[in-house]
Amino acid sequence: MNAEIISVGTELLLGHTINTDASFVARELSPVGINLLYACTVGDNPERLKTAIDTALRRSDILITTGGLGPTGDDLTKETAAAAAGKKLVMHRESMEHIERYFQGRTLGETQKKQAMLPEGCTVFPNDVGTAPGCGFRTQNGKLVAMLPGPPSELIPMLKHYAVPFLLQGSENAAIVSRIVRVFGLGEGYVAEQIADLCGRANPTCATYAKDGEMFVRVTARAETAEKAEAMCRPVVEDLKGRLGDFCYGIDVESLEDAVVRLLTEKRLTVATAESCTGGLLAKRITDIPGSSAVFHMGVVTYANEIKAKLLGVPEEILKQYGAVSPQTARRMAVGVRERSGSDFGIGITGIAGPGGGTPEKPVGLVYLALSDGKDVWVREMRRSARGKGRGYLRFLAASNALDMVRRRVLGLGGLEEAAYTREKRRG
Repeated sequence: MNAEIISVGTELLLGHTINTDASFVARELSPVGINLLYACTVGDNPERLKTAIDTALRRSDILITTGGLGPTGDDLTKETAAAAAGKKLVMHRESMEHIERYFQGRTLGETQKKQAMLPEGCTVFPNDVGTAPGCGFRTQNGKLVAMLPGPPSELIPMLKHYAVPFLLQGSENAAIVSRIVRVFGLGEGYVAEQIADLCGRANPTCATYAKDGEMFVRVTARAETAEKAEAMCRPVVEDLKGRLGDFCYGIDVESLEDAVVRLLTEKRLTVATAESCTGGLLAKRITDIPGSSAVFHMGVVTYANEIKAKLLGVPEEILKQYGAVSPQTARRMAVGVRERSGSDFGIGITGIAGPGGGTPEKPVGLVYLALSDGKDVWVREMRRSARGKGRGYLRFLAASNALDMVRRRVLGLGGLEEAAYTREKRRG
């Protein structure tokens, strides 16, 4: 089946809001065998929206709209799509009751109530987060239409739990299972080359995706039941783990920090952080994970040299001789924060995140990361260009490298002092 996405909202055309909805929808369609052929953005204009809908219904089997289902006067997607399909809007009692419960104790205006007006005979997609329900229906000539709200927090669960199953109704092999293989330290291009034979398969499918400083492989299978689909995914996931080795940091985990917090919790180990250029980002990423209080003791941001000396005990002679951005300073930061916190591990990060402040000897993108376990100290040097990425990217990548060092130390893996991507370059 061939699909088309129409994203609705003048704010998208003006650039006030980034259109992430289309990417969310697109990522869900391919694994279930739906081909996305077109995607467009239309402002809050009924005439232009009607033209786009008419065009989509002529050339595609499936039309998915995002946005324009809310209570305001410019939310016209539902009305326009229903009219184009020859369907009238009727009150959906369950949706109205949901809206009334949502506004209990507050004023419920007439504009809010219009969200419960839906195309007659449609399949309703409940909104488990907000008020505007989505819906799906089949046109007279057999085309499928699915309408979803614009806010990602509402769209994503509705898409996964209701819209995709609706689009697959009546199709064979409707059970779909996806597994996510997370990778840090190898780039998407390199991994894609190593698993090209797996990516060429039709069922299960393998696809690579890049993220900031890391990547992941998505394995998806379709079968008559979820159990069969899971069984089809399992050997492919094991094959990927074997090929990617210790660069694979988790299966179906949300993030590198999620994997590290789980690992520390399992081993009953604790960590403390001393950060300079990352400004507390590493501590934030760790404490974003539920349950991190069991493994995270403390985090300090020591930007100034005198604070590094006072709080962490970094000797002034080291700061004078080698500078704040040096392996020697990173080492003493890690040792100092571990001793003062009583943690099993101490992490020290110091570097130059830019955009200014670098020198030929110490350029922007140079970061030193140290890990102390009370007996040994490992120091990793990270050198990354910030061209086109910026300060935020360098800080995020530095925090990721620190998390990777902890993971490798706890699991007894090598490569603690080797920054992300250096192995890939050497192999290539």
